[in-house]
Amino acid sequence: MNGKGGKDFKLNVLNSLKVRLIASALLLILVLMPLIGLTLNDAFKMQIKSALKNELSAYLYSVLASTEVDNNQLLMPEQLLENQFNVIQSGLYALISITKLDDSGSTEKASQLAPESNQAAFAIAWHSDSFLGLAVPGELPHPATGKSEFSEMALAGQGYFIYSLSVSFAQPGNADEQFPITIHILKDQADFQQQAKLFSRQLWKWLLILMVLLIIVQSAWLLWTLKPLASFTQELSDIEHGRAKQLTEVYPVELQAVARQLNTLLNTEQSQRKRYRNALADLAHSLKTPLAVIRSQKGLSRAVSEQVSIINNIIGHQLKRAQTAAGSSWYLGVKITSVADKLVRSLAKIYREPQIVIEQNVDQQAVFKGDESDLMEILGNVLDNACKAAKSQVLLTVSTAEDCLVIIVEDDGKGISAQQRTQIFERGMRADSYQQGHGIGLAIVGDLVASYNGQLSVAQSEKLGGAKFKFSFNESCGILHP
Repeated sequence: MNGKGGKDFKLNVLNSLKVRLIASALLLILVLMPLIGLTLNDAFKMQIKSALKNELSAYLYSVLASTEVDNNQLLMPEQLLENQFNVIQSGLYALISITKLDDSGSTEKASQLAPESNQAAFAIAWHSDSFLGLAVPGELPHPATGKSEFSEMALAGQGYFIYSLSVSFAQPGNADEQFPITIHILKDQADFQQQAKLFSRQLWKWLLILMVLLIIVQSAWLLWTLKPLASFTQELSDIEHGRAKQLTEVYPVELQAVARQLNTLLNTEQSQRKRYRNALADLAHSLKTPLAVIRSQKGLSRAVSEQVSIINNIIGHQLKRAQTAAGSSWYLGVKITSVADKLVRSLAKIYREPQIVIEQNVDQQAVFKGDESDLMEILGNVLDNACKAAKSQVLLTVSTAEDCLVIIVEDDGKGISAQQRTQIFERGMRADSYQQGHGIGLAIVGDLVASYNGQLSVAQSEKLGGAKFKFSFNESCGILHP
């Protein structure tokens, strides 16, 4: 496919309503469904995090309920109610830290309670048994007193959720002396990630199934919606190829007016063409009768007889031009094989002495986009002339390629010289090898071909050695492909 052909193909595709509707439906599905999936996935993760936050908050308050401070010393029970805090590295940990404000006695006491305290601005005053064997994190959140904070952090190369709450214990008998602590509850993200992964896998699985179902339903819906247009196109094609004369299907309301107007147009055109041809036939008879009377008179000079013959030929030629159906060729169509077979049978009976063999190589599906009488006139004249000029053989070839209809007529006669190739299409001119006729047949052929926007060329036949007449038409609209 050349560049122009590819560009035309792309334009035709973009101008198709079916392609536009299918593309828009696919775009809507392929964009909307992933957005819905991402939104649902994020909403599910937020919901899980919210549930985890509430869970960690409950754990924290259970630890806080077990926490006591006496004489600036933190007192914790050996075992907590939640058993996961008592199992080493269970994935659920509780920590209590004291903020390092200065080098006063409170920090020193905290250090005495937590030998594993780090160099940061806090000291770990206590941790649950489940935290044994793990390194103290380098940084922990410390919200303001009475505030809580939910966040994520990394511990020992794994992700954790952490919920922290800062509280302050007042000393008995001295309300001004406070003992601030921050309780931290840590839970690994393994369960969260597993739930999120399982939900995501199920979500995308069902969304993919839903997308496929939507595509199938949308395609079926579009095909059902566009079915009347497909029927309309098929009926127009049948009319164009001569298989039908009118639109007969029952169409939706939106297409009924178009179908009705088109049928009216077809009926009107056919009636007008019929009346026009009848009027021309009447004119021909009315003119030929006086001419026949004149020609039958005795004693006419040779010059008068020649002029009368010329007038008669001109009338026949102009009538043929006026009667051509080239202007209506878009909805006319006739298979060339049927016309060619009739002509070959008739010519075989006429040219018996000497016997002329007319060989056919005709594409069975080739269609002439025009009136049958016009095709009969074109092929009849050219084949008749070929039989007159041939010694023993005539070849008719009809082919279609790239929407171009090509008709070739060849003979094994003397051929036509380069000078004669332009003259034989003029009225009254004929090749020297033609022994009969008045010389207007090829002129009529030339006018008919021109009326269908076709091209007619004459050359030397490579196969038979005589004349070669070549006609080229575009099948779809009667326009020539040069």
